[in-house]
Amino acid sequence: MYQDILLPTDGSDGVERIAEHAGSLARQYDATVHVLSVVDTRNRFEGPSMGVGSDAWEDAELERARGAVEDAAGALPDDVSADRSVESGVPHAAILEYVETADVDVVVMGTHGRTGIDHYLIGSVAERVVRRSPVPVLTVRIGDA
Repeated sequence: MYQDILLPTDGSDGVERIAEHAGSLARQYDATVHVLSVVDTRNRFEGPSMGVGSDAWEDAELERARGAVEDAAGALPDDVSADRSVESGVPHAAILEYVETADVDVVVMGTHGRTGIDHYLIGSVAERVVRRSPVPVLTVRIGDA
């Protein structure tokens, strides 16, 4: 049923819980877990007045994304096969594009469960993926809300 499972991560706390769910599915179906982190290109700093040069910011974000991928892959059970990827773009769009290009069967991702003004102001990558994904999405609640 599931041969390819996508675990997108931004490096937030709670990756162990998400990896536990993805790893369980992968073991049950002998599937590969694709661990993905997206460098959000909307947050790129421009100009010297921002205090960080564009190249330095991009290098730091790329390093953060690589670390997030390694942390999530490291949290998977040892007997689960993991592919690692870092992409650039708008997170929900890059995740959905990866679903299509990698022929993913299911997405397992975290959600903070924000409500009210926090949800309105911050939005939710998980919600956008759930609403637009052509494949099932398993959300794992992380954090206190």
